[in-house]
Amino acid sequence: MSEFFSSPFVALFPTAFFTLALYSFLYRDNPLFKLAEHVFAGLSAGYYFGLIFHSVIVQQLWLPLTQDGEWILAASGALGLLLFARFIPKVAWMSRLSLAFVIGSTAGITFIQQLHGLILPQVSRTLLPLDSVNNVLIVVGVLATLIYFYFSKPHTGPLGWVASGGVGFIMVAFGAHFGYTVMARVSLLIGRIQFLLIDWLRIGS
Repeated sequence: MSEFFSSPFVALFPTAFFTLALYSFLYRDNPLFKLAEHVFAGLSAGYYFGLIFHSVIVQQLWLPLTQDGEWILAASGALGLLLFARFIPKVAWMSRLSLAFVIGSTAGITFIQQLHGLILPQVSRTLLPLDSVNNVLIVVGVLATLIYFYFSKPHTGPLGWVASGGVGFIMVAFGAHFGYTVMARVSLLIGRIQFLLIDWLRIGS
């Protein structure tokens, strides 16, 4: 009996079942897809709750507070508890204090990250010497695209011609991103088919 339950067909059956249930959406929306969708959402929520509870609340708040005596963290814990004030109508306004702090700090951190991780590197990679066809295409494409999003003047005459060229570069970029997305989805499909045929059904292994 133990060999039966330890066989790959039985042991991997839940994974195969939910894989087929998710791909059943290719036919149409159905109860099997909804079941797999709800199970996935529930498992994800439970996993992230446990992950955040242990990695943030326990390791970054409770242990430093109780073992290391870092009482300054009590202010962070108090702000976190204020978020639950939304469930009490009379004091729901107190949760806005925590939300304001979270939104402000998140906006500041994200701005710095985007500035140093995305904007400045992209600008440095755009200011290229015009000594090759690729560099010329990059510089012209970026300038034409920026001009397309310049709405302070009507896109007529030479400005309109450059803006039209910017539309062409934007379409090429969208096409490249779409092709990359299709390739990624096909790669996922190949991985799932390999799991069903090789790992689960043991066909061709």
